[in-house]
Amino acid sequence: MTTKQRLLQICNESVDKRINDYKEEINLIKDSIESNDKGNAEGDDSGSGKLLNDLEKNMAHLNDAKKTKEYLSTIKTNVETTDVVLGSIVKTNVMNFYISTSIGKIDLEDGTFYAISVNSPIGQLLINKSVNASFEFNQNKYTITEII
Repeated sequence: MTTKQRLLQICNESVDKRINDYKEEINLIKDSIESNDKGNAEGDDSGSGKLLNDLEKNMAHLNDAKKTKEYLSTIKTNVETTDVVLGSIVKTNVMNFYISTSIGKIDLEDGTFYAISVNSPIGQLLINKSVNASFEFNQNKYTITEII
């Protein structure tokens, strides 16, 4: 498995875990709402209101995670480009980036990579750049040394 394939797999596993966590949370909230409704003959729904709010938030998070999963499915690990695009590994003089989704630091046998989104501030600086391009971020000067 190539480094690109491994990084994409780790991103997918991270998003899958988020999706499963949100689904579990949603089921717990639904169960709580049901038991609140059964044991609440007096019509006091202050607890149900908060639960419904939590349910709505978790449904939105689940939706975002599903969109991220769909977005990751568009990454092709066998594409080679000279410019930074979605799915690129970008090596700089400071650190290495994987342009995918924001999940942070990933340690592999062949180095440490930071999985970042195209929409992140540093992702915006990297996108469409080529080898030897330089940019500044958080008072650090970065130079792209390799794009895989």
